[in-house]
Amino acid sequence: MKVCRFEKDGRASYGLIEGDIVVPLSGAPWLGPLERGSARVALSSVKLLAPVEPSKVVAVGLNYRKHAEEMKKPLPEEPLLFIKPSTAVNGPMGPVVLPPQSKEVHHEAELGLVIGTRLHRASEAQAAEGIFGLTCVNDVTARDIQRREIQHTRSKSFDTFACIGPWVVTGLSPADLAVRCRVNGQVRQDGRTSDLIFPPARLVAFISDVMTLLPGDVISTGTPSGVGVLKAGDVVEVDIEGVGVLQNPVVNLA
Repeated sequence: MKVCRFEKDGRASYGLIEGDIVVPLSGAPWLGPLERGSARVALSSVKLLAPVEPSKVVAVGLNYRKHAEEMKKPLPEEPLLFIKPSTAVNGPMGPVVLPPQSKEVHHEAELGLVIGTRLHRASEAQAAEGIFGLTCVNDVTARDIQRREIQHTRSKSFDTFACIGPWVVTGLSPADLAVRCRVNGQVRQDGRTSDLIFPPARLVAFISDVMTLLPGDVISTGTPSGVGVLKAGDVVEVDIEGVGVLQNPVVNLA
């Protein structure tokens, strides 16, 4: 099942993608039983939005061994967490806006986990059951700011820096998926989720011990090696096996 959010005639709705058709839904499917609309809309006629409206995006740092090596950091003993605010969420084809405060903005291709139920101090089994589906995330980062500051908040939280989409896929195991990033068609990152230091269910359980996870929240699981600079005029793609391709142009702040 592919779940999307889309805009048609100025109205935002959730929907199911079935081939080249979108079937509108009465709401977000992770919020309970929903009705399928009787209308059928051509996928080519709608604007895809970020497929979730999370209360928070919880991201994980240094969760691939080779990425820790390229950042010259030791492997973490526990997941390293930070939060990207809901105001940073950006959808498919939404421009990544380069802020004037940074001269070195990087792409970070990541597998996103969409939470489907309220989780508080969940076991790993409960956490696995609580993952509604998978999506693509670009954890855009102002790397020069990150280097200067102990906390990640400013470097990770600029508007448009949490690219999510193009949809949420259910019924797909996150255990061993290819995660790639392309910039202007050239591969920059190429990893597999089997190389994660902390796998998805363990991450979700760990995070739920710290903060309650709500339906629609997104866990961004970390990025493979190969992060690099984005410049205005670039087109960046996050391609996750079995999920899809999230594409965003890069622009300067107007």
